[in-house]
Amino acid sequence: MIRVFLVEDQELVRAGFAMIIDAADDLRVVGQAADGRTALTMLRTPERQADVVLMDIRMPGPDGVETTRRLMAAVNPPRVVMLTSFDDDELLVAALRAGACGYLLKDAGPAELVAGIRSAVAGDAPVSPRLTRRLIDSFVRPVPVAAERNPALDRLTAREREILAAVGLGLTNVEIAARLHVAESTVKTHVGAILRKLNLRDRVQAVILAQSAD
Repeated sequence: MIRVFLVEDQELVRAGFAMIIDAADDLRVVGQAADGRTALTMLRTPERQADVVLMDIRMPGPDGVETTRRLMAAVNPPRVVMLTSFDDDELLVAALRAGACGYLLKDAGPAELVAGIRSAVAGDAPVSPRLTRRLIDSFVRPVPVAAERNPALDRLTAREREILAAVGLGLTNVEIAARLHVAESTVKTHVGAILRKLNLRDRVQAVILAQSAD
């Protein structure tokens, strides 16, 4: 059972997410909070410990960025997935740098929300496709052509570079496996090797690197 904690200051939005999550057989809401301070206090209690925290970026008290930063300082922190809207680009980047593993739009459908939570628990980075380009644009700035080549890429094998390019397109492991005619487990192994060799925290950073290396 995947334990989920909701942090969202809008009660109706929070209630809607809770209904969707609790309707899934393998998910359970273990707690809810309307602000960061309350969330941090509740998440310290054993009965509220969660595998995944759905975190609103804009809320009273410490916002989602600061709340995420404090959560990441704890031992064995939960995976944090940011809940955002289209006008939160700068805060979204800051949240990812603070330790969030991915992001979902608040208007995501039930299937996308549930899949994002499962993906986070599996160690992947749930990413709303509609926001990927904006996130990349927030990270990547024009640089001289001579500086574009990242020497760390030379550590990768030809297959790993191929898979990194596919990750940069926003493809899932399943989609990459189908494209390259290999097993999904093989893709997952290669992605893990890429993250390790390039010292990347998660798939989001791999997407950013792949795009900036184009």
